[in-house]
Formats: sequence, C-alpha cells, structure tokens
Amino acid sequence: MEKEQIEIYEKARKRVKQKKRLYYHFIVFLVGSLFIIVLNTFFKVGSQYGEWFKYVVALWLLIWIFHFINVFVTNKFFGKEWERIETEKLMDKHELKSDKLERELIKQGVITPNDKISGSEKKNLNH
Repeated sequence: MEKEQIEIYEKARKRVKQKKRLYYHFIVFLVGSLFIIVLNTFFKVGSQYGEWFKYVVALWLLIWIFHFINVFVTNKFFGKEWERIETEKLMDKHELKSDKLERELIKQGVITPNDKISGSEKKNLNH
C-alpha cells in the first residue's frame, strides 16, 4: 500500500474504534441503568434517599452525551486533520515572518544574502 492509503486506513480504523467504544458505552449505559433502577425500585437499595436512580441515570446519560459529542461533533471539527492543518498554517506563518526578518537584516547590512541563519538564530534576533 502507498503511504497515503495507509494513513487513510489508519484514520478509518481509529474512527471505527471510537464509534465502537461509543456504542459499547451506550449498551453498558442501558444495562447499568436498568440494573440501578431494579436495585432501587424492587430491592429497595438506598430507599432512604428516595428515587436516587433518576439522578444517577441522568448523570450517566449526560456523560454519554458528552462522549457522543466528542465522537461525532468535536472530533470531526477538531480532530487530527484539523490539528495538522493548523500546525501547517502556524509553520507557514512562522516561515513568512522569518523570511521577512532575514530580508530586513540583509537590507540593514547586518547579514549578507550568502549568510545562512538558522531558525533559532532568527528567533533570537527577532526578540
């Protein structure tokens, strides 16, 4: 396989794992909620607190909703691809600033066009 195809495959595989974990979480939520409801309603566990299972199930549902949002919304917009694009943008911006500084230094006569300045040296000159 080509490198690009391998990357696409790996990305798809990770995405499938995320979805699988979300679906597994949902099944555990359903079974766990049913178990908690049965404990409180039929076996009177924690009955001194009333119908406490409602709060536990609501909290767990909220956590599951956050998990859902993370998998289908946040990850879609702020996933690895977004990180890569933003990193490239920042690197390009830094390169433009670095080139501009180098041109200014050449114009001022501090360096000559033949001088090679590393990125860290440019950064030190800039500050």
